[in-house]
Amino acid sequence: MSFRKNISYALFPFTMWYGIGVRFRNLSYALGIKKQEAPHITTIGVGNLSTGGTGKTPHVEYLLRMLSDRYPTAMLSRGYKRKSKGFQADDGSHDADMLGDEPAMIARKFPQVQVVVCEKRVEGVKRLMEQEEKPQLIVLDDVFQHRAIKPSINILLTEYSHPYYDDHILPFGDLREFKKSRFRANIVIVTKCPAILNPVEKHNILHDLHLQNYQKVFFSYLKYGDLQTLDGRAASVDLRRMDNVLCVTGIAHPEPMVAELRRYTKVQHLPFEDHHDFTSGDIVRIKETFAALSGSNNIIVTTEKDASRLRGLADGLPMHVLPIEVAFHKENDKDFDTLIESSVRENISFLSKLSIWS
Repeated sequence: MSFRKNISYALFPFTMWYGIGVRFRNLSYALGIKKQEAPHITTIGVGNLSTGGTGKTPHVEYLLRMLSDRYPTAMLSRGYKRKSKGFQADDGSHDADMLGDEPAMIARKFPQVQVVVCEKRVEGVKRLMEQEEKPQLIVLDDVFQHRAIKPSINILLTEYSHPYYDDHILPFGDLREFKKSRFRANIVIVTKCPAILNPVEKHNILHDLHLQNYQKVFFSYLKYGDLQTLDGRAASVDLRRMDNVLCVTGIAHPEPMVAELRRYTKVQHLPFEDHHDFTSGDIVRIKETFAALSGSNNIIVTTEKDASRLRGLADGLPMHVLPIEVAFHKENDKDFDTLIESSVRENISFLSKLSIWS
């Protein structure tokens, strides 16, 4: 029996009480004791049942890349581990301390998108709608457990290597909610799949998801781009000519990135906790680990998310960023882009007619 299982069994009473709390909270919304608002604006919620690692940020980016040039768009997040409080809008500085690492990264990559953070999503939406330049579309990051708001389109992510149907509620497992909460989703995406997915395996996954007819299922995978500098410029680096790469990550499941780098050269992985707030002490540790690598032609590679916290700290280090994007497996009778585009268009049209009638 693993160490984690031993600890989980020991904490079973806490699991029971946590589960009771989750059930009571969801029942309060079901009975109308706690109020849920459906904002008078098109919203797309992206979230998961687990504690992390499903790839929310690249999927949020995928939606912004698809839609933000067609509609005035905002992205609303709580800004996990930021040092600010309340409603904050990006002021052009892309400050990770003010926004959190992921919103800061998105603000840098999508200047046409209003990036705001607020712990209370309902308040965040209201503040956005009070602005002189109102968005037509708001993408809500990590909102599945934030029951006070009801998205127009609710997307649930589950990771190919850690699907919710093989998991359990905290602390025995990694689920923040019970599996039946999946029925709140309109769309379920199985993320981080292999680039080539066996049809039999896909069929088995669909069976194990246990979804309803109204729920659409898609399968996505990650595509890695060319290396960049910390400030986002293209880097002329050939990984195949490197003696070693020191991979520095502060994400929940870094294994796919490490595996990608190992396709080209030797890799030493230096992991930190998810959303890690890097310090000068961490930089010393990175420098020492890097200096201990064999060979003379070595570089450091990190994630786009971690880069938002490492800028300004890692001066003088040969640090590069490995960008990622989401791609979808094509379905015979379904297409993710088509479904999202038509749903957003119809919802915006419907809301505009309501405004005229009112």
